[in-house]
Amino acid sequence: MDQHATHVLTDTDRWLARRDGVPSVWARYTDLVVERGSGSWLETIDGERYLDYTSGIGVTNTGHAHPRVAAAIAAQAARVIHAQQNIVYHQPGLALHERLPRYFPGGAEAGLFLSNSGAEAVEAAVKLAKAATRRPSVVAFRGGFHGRTHGTMALTSSGIKYRGHFEPLLGGVHFVPYPYPLRLGPDALRVTLDALDELFATLVYPDDVAAFVVEPVLGEGGYVVPPDGFLPALREVADRHGILLVVDEVQTGFGRTGRFFATEWTGAAPDVVIMAKGIASGLPLSGILARRPLLDSFAPGSHGGTYGGNAVACAAALATLDVIEDEGLVANAQRQGERLLSGLRAATAGHPCVAEVRGRGLMVGLELAEPETLRPRSDLVTGILKGALDRRLLLLSCGTLGQVVRVIPPLVTTDDEIDLAVQVIGETLSEVGA
Repeated sequence: MDQHATHVLTDTDRWLARRDGVPSVWARYTDLVVERGSGSWLETIDGERYLDYTSGIGVTNTGHAHPRVAAAIAAQAARVIHAQQNIVYHQPGLALHERLPRYFPGGAEAGLFLSNSGAEAVEAAVKLAKAATRRPSVVAFRGGFHGRTHGTMALTSSGIKYRGHFEPLLGGVHFVPYPYPLRLGPDALRVTLDALDELFATLVYPDDVAAFVVEPVLGEGGYVVPPDGFLPALREVADRHGILLVVDEVQTGFGRTGRFFATEWTGAAPDVVIMAKGIASGLPLSGILARRPLLDSFAPGSHGGTYGGNAVACAAALATLDVIEDEGLVANAQRQGERLLSGLRAATAGHPCVAEVRGRGLMVGLELAEPETLRPRSDLVTGILKGALDRRLLLLSCGTLGQVVRVIPPLVTTDDEIDLAVQVIGETLSEVGA
């Protein structure tokens, strides 16, 4: 080959030449420029196909561009795109307000408030808790992620990058450890409950606490599955002190863990459920479900937003629910999650730096750490993600120190796709010397 031959620019090269206008705050895992997606797969503008086990960070539960969701979006956009909910009603919004509360865990009569993003829904939940209880404080859990807005940063402790340099933040937020069995040991739940007792004895009276805000499975903090008794114990403490239990199901909801909401694994009935991500298969929509008398604590005009409950997004949400129900995606998430966990546990056997393979449904994490000290090995995670990308499998990291590989398939994924992902991850573990 002529060593002076000119490099031929691809379509990707030409598009990436335009990225100087994209602010660096939007860090990227890849340089892929995507043309289309279908099911579990993404295709670049150069025609390369990648198995997407990121699901847009747990958003595309119905897969990319599901035909029924795409058709619902197109049909609604041809009718009306924006019909502001302070001014008029629209049919998809009314239908969603009637239908979605039926999924409220525990079966209590619930109401729905719609907004645009997960952080907005968290803000709404905290405002509602304070309005209903007339109490000033909130208790959150170490490693939790609840958003990047100024209010939600105060609740977030999954990484310093989300809140550092932005202080002072919202006051009245207190933290206790999340029950993290790998790090806190077999008595992790007792550690958490003892820390809660200590908090009430030293820093805040329980009758000043409006709400516990908690993820039923820790997301950005490391895909940590707590002991089964965690939420029931938290429910008991909440009831004893008149505190509301607010579960952040932004990443765990809409079938992700093999239940419609992850809270259902425990039977602990929440007061408020925070939703986003999988709610509308990728359109900006979020919301909270709350017991009806509680939601009525919001006086007319006390909360809202111009775009919340957008007509097209509501139509997408209705179609998403149709697909989840008609295609049995919650059951598929549980079945494929079991296949993924068992496959990964077999593939990681003999790799001493794989400290744990854990998860529920299709929300699976591999924690990388030194075998004796459990010192996090984010370098190995970086190598695994790169090796997987080279093999056209998209994965993400999480954990407070980036020590966890997270695997987030769409709920439509197949046996063959799961087996391919397990094979790739096994190959990359050997490649990086884990």
